[in-house]
Amino acid sequence: MLLHTASWPEVEAYLKTSKGIIIPIGSTEQHGPNGLVGTDAICPEVIAREAGAEAGILVGPTFNVGVAQHHLGFPGSMTLRPTTMIAAINDWIDSLARHGFEKIYFLNGHGGNIATIAAAFAESYANWSYDGEACPYELKQMNWWELPGVMDVCRSLFPVGEGSHATASEVSVTYYAYPEHVKTVEMSPKIAPNGRFTDADNYRKSFPDGRIGSDPAQATPEKGATIVAAARKALISDVKTFFSR
Repeated sequence: MLLHTASWPEVEAYLKTSKGIIIPIGSTEQHGPNGLVGTDAICPEVIAREAGAEAGILVGPTFNVGVAQHHLGFPGSMTLRPTTMIAAINDWIDSLARHGFEKIYFLNGHGGNIATIAAAFAESYANWSYDGEACPYELKQMNWWELPGVMDVCRSLFPVGEGSHATASEVSVTYYAYPEHVKTVEMSPKIAPNGRFTDADNYRKSFPDGRIGSDPAQATPEKGATIVAAARKALISDVKTFFSR
């Protein structure tokens, strides 16, 4: 069940049996020469939607622009300042809590969001703590690749060249979601270098094609389907546990 394709009476009926919702959250940023700019939003979105459809869990709209200032050296990348993202997340939480949602599960697709999401949660809880009241809702953040068993699947599919950005796994998930957008690109070196970066200028100079440690030419829709199947199963289990406690 998708919030965007439900009517308000359907949401009202859902809340009589469940107080939980999944919010996919990601980023809009470059993912190398063959990766889709929307990769970090597409991955949690497709996993959440499949899990929601299978288990009858409500899935909200995707929060699809995150903290990605270091990618701004590449055309198409977009970012929010951390303060902007914190404010927006809290507005989303407040809106959902007003209607009676008590378990709000953010499925994250971008490592650069982790600290900001955690800060948003802290600010949300602080609104209640300072007033001495019990918060009526609980928040959870989970990175899709950290769901139980998912990285084992990714490593088995890509024992060499998985990397840390524009990975073969995440590109495969997007190709599964959008097979009509598979891109064949020659990349050199085959496996991108590893390293650290600071701002957008430094990132572009250090990693000219956007990849970090990866060989995403290995990505296929079929491998993406295998990853999504594992993530969907793990997400259903994790969400049910969260909703029931």
